[in-house]
Amino acid sequence: MEDCQYDRDLQSIQEARTLTRKGKIAQEQLAKFNEEQIENIITNMVRVAKENAEKLARMANKETRFGNVADKIFKNHHASTTLYESIKNMKTVGIINNDTQNRIMEIAEPMGLLMGIIPSTNPTSTVIYKSIISIKSRNGIVISPHPSALKCTMEATRLMNEAAVAAGAPENIITCVSKPSMKATNELMRSEEIALIIATGGSAMVKSAYSVGKPALGVGPGNVPAYIERTADIKKAVKNILASKTFDFGTICASEQAIIVEKCVEPKVVAEFQRQGGYFMTPEETERVAKILFVKGHAMNAQFVGRPARVIASAANVTIPEGTKVLIGRQNGVGERYPLSYEKLTTVLGFYSVEDWKEACELSIALLNNGGIGHSFSLHTEDHDIVMKFAMKPVFRILVNTGSTHGGVGVSTAISPAFTLGCGTWGGSATSDNVTPEHLINIKRVAYGIKEIETNSPLNIPDKSLETSENGMQQLLNGLMDLLQKGNGY
Repeated sequence: MEDCQYDRDLQSIQEARTLTRKGKIAQEQLAKFNEEQIENIITNMVRVAKENAEKLARMANKETRFGNVADKIFKNHHASTTLYESIKNMKTVGIINNDTQNRIMEIAEPMGLLMGIIPSTNPTSTVIYKSIISIKSRNGIVISPHPSALKCTMEATRLMNEAAVAAGAPENIITCVSKPSMKATNELMRSEEIALIIATGGSAMVKSAYSVGKPALGVGPGNVPAYIERTADIKKAVKNILASKTFDFGTICASEQAIIVEKCVEPKVVAEFQRQGGYFMTPEETERVAKILFVKGHAMNAQFVGRPARVIASAANVTIPEGTKVLIGRQNGVGERYPLSYEKLTTVLGFYSVEDWKEACELSIALLNNGGIGHSFSLHTEDHDIVMKFAMKPVFRILVNTGSTHGGVGVSTAISPAFTLGCGTWGGSATSDNVTPEHLINIKRVAYGIKEIETNSPLNIPDKSLETSENGMQQLLNGLMDLLQKGNGY
C-alpha cells in the first residue's frame, strides 16, 4: 500500500496543530519556573540575539529586499539588548505587589501559549522581541511567519528556541510554522491551546486576529503626520524627520507619512529639506510615483516597500539629484484623490502647508482618520502650549522634537521598547501601549476583608418597609428581581 501524500494545505494545518499541542505542554512546564530560572533563560536569549544580529539582518534583507542591513542590525539589537534593559527588573513571576496596609497581594500568572503573527517588514526583530517578552512572562509562543520572510523568520525562531532550551527551558517553547498558509494561520488563531494572539502586520491580518473570539493584542496602521510648527528648530526637525523616514527605508509603522508646515516658515523648511536630501517632486512626478507605489486603490505595492528613493524614482522615470534620501510630493487634500495622504512604508512623504496651528490640527486629524487613528503623531515645536493643544488629539503617542520612528519604538524616548504598538480602541486595538511582558500576564489577587458589613440585608430594605407581611413580601420580591436584573446586565 502506497504512503498517503497529503496536500500542502493539509500539511500546514497538521503542523499548526502539532506545534500548538507541543507548545502547550512546554508552556505548562515553564509556568512552574521561578524568577531566577526565567532570568537565566532571558539573558541567554539576549546573548544569542546579539551574537546573530548581523546574520539575521542580512538574511531578512536578502529574502525580503526590504530596508537595509545596517538598520536591521540596529532593530535586532533594540529587540534584544535594549528591550532587556527595559524589562530586566519588571516583576512577572510570583508575588509582584504586596500592599500590607490594605491587605491585598497580587500574584502574576502566565497567560499560556501565545501566537505571534510576524510581518515581512520587521521579521527577525519582531521574532526576537515577541519571544523574549513571552518567556519573561512564562508563556510559550508559536510564530506565524509571513511567507515572503519565511527563511529568516524560521532562523530567528530556531535561535531563540535553542537559546531558551540551552538555558533550561522546555523543548518546543518557541516554535514556527514552516509551511505558512492562510489555513494554517486560521488554525492557529482558533486553536484551543492558544490563549492570546499578538498580531503585528497588515490591518486585514490584525482584524482577522480580533475576529476569532479570543484575546488579541494588535496594531493598527500608522499614517503619522509630522507638524513643523513656526517656533521649531527647523534644521533639527528636518534632520530628525529624514533620519526617521530613511531608517530601514521607512518599514516601521511609526515612521512619518506626511509633513505639515506653516506658510510663514515654509520657504525655510523646503530649503532645509533640499539641503539635507529631500527632493520635491513636480505634480507630474508625484503622480507617476503614486501610480507605481499603490495597487488596488491605496494598498502599498510590495515591490516598493522599504526601498531607497533612487529605486522608486528610477521605476517612476523621475530624475533626482545624487544623495536624495526622500521623495516629497505636495498634496492639497486627504483621501482618494490624494494618494500620498495614505500610509507609505517607504522613502516617500506627502507635504502640506497651512496657515496656523488650528489648520494643522484639523489636517492632522483628517490624515489620522485616513488610516492612522490612535497610532502616533509627531510634533516639532518650542512652544509647550502647542504641545498641550495637540496632546488632546486622537493618538496615543505624541512624539515631540524627535523622529517618530525612533520615538515610537522607544529608541529616542522613554516609551517602552517594542515592535507591537497598540492603537487603543480608537484604532481597533485592545491596548494603547507599547506591548511589554506586563501585558502578557494575568494578575491574581489575594484580598483580606478589611471592612465590616453592618447590614444583614443585601437588599438594603428599611425595617419600616416590612410593616405588614403582605407588603414586606412584595418588597422582598421586588428587591430580588432588581438584583437578578442587575446580575444579568439588563
